[in-house]
Order: sequence, then C-alpha cells, then structure tokens
Amino acid sequence: MAASTHSARQVPDALRVVLFEDSVLLREGLVRLFDEAGYVTAGAWGDVEDVVGRVRQAHADVAILDVRLPPGFRDEGIKAALALRAALPEVGILVLSQYVEGVYARELLAGGEGGVGYLLKDRVTSLEEFSDAVRRVRERGTVLDPLVVQGLLSARPDPLSTLTPRERDVLTLMAEGRSNASIAERLFIGVGAVEKNISAIFAKLGLEESGTEHRRVLAVLAFLQSA
Repeated sequence: MAASTHSARQVPDALRVVLFEDSVLLREGLVRLFDEAGYVTAGAWGDVEDVVGRVRQAHADVAILDVRLPPGFRDEGIKAALALRAALPEVGILVLSQYVEGVYARELLAGGEGGVGYLLKDRVTSLEEFSDAVRRVRERGTVLDPLVVQGLLSARPDPLSTLTPRERDVLTLMAEGRSNASIAERLFIGVGAVEKNISAIFAKLGLEESGTEHRRVLAVLAFLQSA
C-alpha cells in the first residue's frame, strides 16, 4: 500500500513517525492521534516490504510496527524491527501487539541500547500516554507495557537454580556476611572446600573476574533478589 503523509500542524523539527499496521481503521486512527500530538506521520503502510528503505527515505525518528503483519501474520513486525535496529540504530522502535509475547519482547530488548518500546494495543487508550511513549522511545528510553514486564519477570529463570544444595548453603552464609573461615566452621568443612564452592557459585552466576570481594557482593545480590 502506498505511503500516506499527514501533518495538521506544521511544526518545525516535529517528531517524524512511520507506521506499519495492516488494520486500515487502526492505522488511520493512529495517524490522527499523531497529528493531534503534533507529530508528522512520514509514512503509513500495511506491510513491512523494504522496511529499511522506507524508514530511511522517510527520515523517521520513530517507527511503530504491529507484531503480526502480512504475508504470514506471525512475527513479521518483530523481524522488521530487528532489521531496523541493525540498519538504522538511531531510529526509535515501538512495537504494538494484541498479546503479551515475551519471546518477542526479549528479542527486541536484547541489545540493551534503549530507544525501544513494546505496548499492548488494547491498552493504548490515552493520547497523552501514547504520545509520551513515542517521545520517550525517541529519547532513547525504554517503554514497556506493565503486563509485558509482568510476563518477562514471571518467565525469568531463577539464577540460583543451578546451584547445588551445598553451594546454596555457602551462599546463604555469604549473605549473612560470614567469612570463608566462619562458613567452613558452620558447615563442618575445610576452608579449601568453601573456596571451591564459592568459585563454582561465581561461575554458575556468570560473575567474571573483577575482584573476589566485588563478585561476592554480586553473588549475594543475586541471592537476595531471588528470595
């Protein structure tokens, strides 16, 4: 579908938005919303064909994409978003979805650079909140629907799940602030055994070499956060 460009308010240096949404009604509704917010809709399409070229040509600040788009209505929007992140990292990405799809959210957030958002369509009801989300994404912030955050947290694996019972005992005593000698005394094992367990804990929690005391603090933080 050919692009459409709208701007009721010709504001100098207005934020430029492009939209990829297959529903004509929702697409036109969002275009009107952007216009009310003072944004320029530099393009609006129902598919993601040549997404990088379209966004580049539109000189867009933020690209807004539905997760499921033609032709397969599966993950075309996410794939397009990831392609945009790789080719045009300066462009903010805001993904809209009908459902909480944690895998897609994690893929989008994996780089950790900011400038991304993931919102549920049926919760985008406020012009002020939605326009604020677009602006925050443009400013390299991260915007996540509360239900998406809840889903990500519930799916997060327990960082301590790989520890043996002995390693958990050692970490528990570390969290109490005990020294290696004190831990050995409490568990009736040698100090060398305590040190081996601590090394295993560091390795399993992915705590790279950065000073034993620093890693000890990080390990305790992991323990406290899992409680």
